[in-house]
Amino acid sequence: MSDFTPLRSVLYMPSSNAKALEKAKTLPADGIIFDLEDAVAPDAKPAAREAAAAAVGSGEYGRRTLTIRVNAIGTEWHAADLVAAAAAGPHAVVVPKVNTPDEVRGLATALESAGAPAHTKLWAMIETPEAIFNVREIAAASHRLTALVMGTNDLVKELYAEHVPGRAPIVASLHTALLAARAAGIAILDGVFNDVKNVDGFLAECEQGRQMGFDGKTLIHPGQVEGANTAYAPSEQAVEDARGLIQAWEDGKGAGVVTYNGRMVENLHVESAERTLAIHEAILALG
Repeated sequence: MSDFTPLRSVLYMPSSNAKALEKAKTLPADGIIFDLEDAVAPDAKPAAREAAAAAVGSGEYGRRTLTIRVNAIGTEWHAADLVAAAAAGPHAVVVPKVNTPDEVRGLATALESAGAPAHTKLWAMIETPEAIFNVREIAAASHRLTALVMGTNDLVKELYAEHVPGRAPIVASLHTALLAARAAGIAILDGVFNDVKNVDGFLAECEQGRQMGFDGKTLIHPGQVEGANTAYAPSEQAVEDARGLIQAWEDGKGAGVVTYNGRMVENLHVESAERTLAIHEAILALG
């Protein structure tokens, strides 16, 4: 996992807001989504498109993963957004409401045709019932697709469900998407938490997402960054235990049963410990 990229906190920033784009340079978010969709009014979209491209090319965002969220397939802005994003060359282009594997393949072809560099990947937002039913095929549809992003607000709306603590109405959908991402070997980000003043609720949802297996969380407010970073980073104890377990495994080679802290150690535990250390070291490398 030497090329592991932390995505604990991925913050949506409206590309029409110059002050927000400036602030994003100083935030400890692992990733930024320069948004051209929901956060941007129709008459502001052309200027936002230019601002997002300029931000990506500025070199002023450090080691953060920089992405551009274009408007959805079928909207009047989508094609121009995709061309501009391809030319800007962000780490990824985020596409809302991806519903089928054919759409993924079409997006990958469009990016290539627009001259997107090889490092510009595709992130697909999963936010409809159709997408959930197709998510395994979506996740495996193109080598250019490297992440799924849960659009939980739209999913709740489409299901006629409610936003409740614990997210029982959509847990099955979240888990289905997680299965698809892991089967395809790609990343997956949890959806946003809407009530920015409810810190306890936000942290509880971060903890739920981490326990489920998400790589990180998409965010709508700078004040949520630190909480997500902490929740999705291995704790000091987890890092210490991972090192100790790996050492016990190395020391016990050829000795039959290996134990650490009274628990039997198998190869799968070693792999999990190695992943913990890889995440820890990648986070340290961010500075």
